Amino acid sequence: MNKKNKKDRDLVVLATSGSVDDGKSTLIGRLLYDCNELYDDQLAKLEKDENGKVKGEYLAHITDGLSDEREQGITIDVAYRHFSRPERKYIIADVPGHEQYTRNMVTGVSKASIAMILIDARKGLQTQTKRHLFIAGLLETPHIVIVINKMDLVDYSEERYREIKKDVTAFLSKMSVRDLQFIPVSAFKGDMVVNRGENMPWYQGPTILSYLDNIEVSTDNNLIDFRLPIQMTIKIAQDKRGSLGQIRGGVINVGDDVVILPAKTKTKVKEIYVSGEKREQAFNGQSVLLSFENEVDVSRGDVIARANNLPIISNELEASVSWFDDEEDLNIDKTYLLKHGTKTTRAKITDIKYKIDIETLHSEKTKKLSLNEIGRVALRTNDTLGFDVYAKNKNMGSFIIIDELSNKTVGAGMIISRGLFQKDKKVEIDSYKNKGALLWFTGLSGSGKSTIADRLHERLSEIGLQTERLDGDVVREGLSSDLGFSKEDRDKNLDRISFISSLLEKHGVLVSATFVSPYEKKRKEIRKKHKNFIEIFVDTSLGECEKRDVKGLYKKARAGEIENFTGISDKYEKPKNPEIHIKTEKASIDECVEQIVSYLEANNIISK
Repeated sequence: MNKKNKKDRDLVVLATSGSVDDGKSTLIGRLLYDCNELYDDQLAKLEKDENGKVKGEYLAHITDGLSDEREQGITIDVAYRHFSRPERKYIIADVPGHEQYTRNMVTGVSKASIAMILIDARKGLQTQTKRHLFIAGLLETPHIVIVINKMDLVDYSEERYREIKKDVTAFLSKMSVRDLQFIPVSAFKGDMVVNRGENMPWYQGPTILSYLDNIEVSTDNNLIDFRLPIQMTIKIAQDKRGSLGQIRGGVINVGDDVVILPAKTKTKVKEIYVSGEKREQAFNGQSVLLSFENEVDVSRGDVIARANNLPIISNELEASVSWFDDEEDLNIDKTYLLKHGTKTTRAKITDIKYKIDIETLHSEKTKKLSLNEIGRVALRTNDTLGFDVYAKNKNMGSFIIIDELSNKTVGAGMIISRGLFQKDKKVEIDSYKNKGALLWFTGLSGSGKSTIADRLHERLSEIGLQTERLDGDVVREGLSSDLGFSKEDRDKNLDRISFISSLLEKHGVLVSATFVSPYEKKRKEIRKKHKNFIEIFVDTSLGECEKRDVKGLYKKARAGEIENFTGISDKYEKPKNPEIHIKTEKASIDECVEQIVSYLEANNIISK
């Protein structure tokens, strides 16, 4: 294979993170040292043993350049390192591990193609690691590589490697991760970083360097949806003006029909200049100057897009927000500045829907977001914006929040939607699509399963998604009319439901199934039969369910008129780790539905 010219080599941004003392700085030092990417003065400072090999404990000093880091032995800011290979150039964003530096993690990972997350083989999956995994998933990082480091301190145990791999996989099962790789290494000794070493013959995967050099990154950039946020318009001739900006998605050609947003002015591209040279085409990442065939009004903050491929145009949106301010919580009653692309406008947070528990990935109701917390919010801007959802276009789907008085950046947001699921809000029925999935609502009779599922079915149907409802009472009147309520008959009933759901799921239908399904073992059996199984635990206390007992079932069960009634004469085994945990006594029906919709959007079950 021919080596690329220096100008043509791919540029790959790699973000590295890990808990304190996971060996991140040592790993980066080892990678640079073994790739011969150190300067002579750096090499001179590295102490070697009697065999001429560098001592592992000195490798961390290569990257810990800040004096505070050297004194404390930790990394406290995002540091950027560069190194080159025959086919690629790399920028390493070295991200701190402490919880209080979550904002640095967001900054470092937001532009990365690859997130490399370290885990100490002795400690396994820690809370800080979960935070890093969650942020990498939240920021839609295309490739995540889990480096299980310090294998030399666990005797290069394959069993320990597989234990940690299982724990990480289970944690990430609730998130949408496109590409995941595990690599066991000893950064201190050098095993599996650049050279394979001889201590882990049981591992047949790539070394870190081999992984970096061969991972496909060309498809990570959005080359479909053309977006050009305008920085300024200048005069380029006596009677000609041009608009400057950096392309943040897609490709543009001379002669293409475009629209200037938010005014929706239509025109054609007449000329394209890149670095002062006239071109017929320009693409994502290039800074360009465009001129148009007719005189049009273009100003800073406008967005240019293809006429047949427009972004969302709205002043209302919903987003995941990471809060950075250590002095003041996110305040619904306060007005902030929102910077999206090249446009800055005033914005008001209209609702904080929930925050995320990083340990469990469950959502929690809240009225505020504090430092380093991440939650979902709805907001309204003074000016209309042209934006995409973050999963589609990172550049056009992200923004920062600025305090008006201090001019300090206090938060960063990733746009999830335009807020289409608010009650009585009109939507475009052809704008969304969905994957096939089984939404399995489980909970006591009277917990609210059917009510929530019915409302969800209505919402999803309103925007044109393929959705179906399977209700316990309806099914027993027809398909399972021959069955009773013994454990065996209940299992048969659920098997029939699972079979029907699998057929619908294969045809791209979102199936909402509401069944008490009291036994954990049976729910696990059903899960194994479905590609996208989403367990929704509708958690309502027995006392509350009895209060809602419109059918009088609990009264009859307590009187002994109904046998094997769940919660009274038969047990209910609560889900231990459901994808969605709904507490109906603390939330309205619409809030419960919104919680489900948020999960479906975040995990790309439904998308725009």
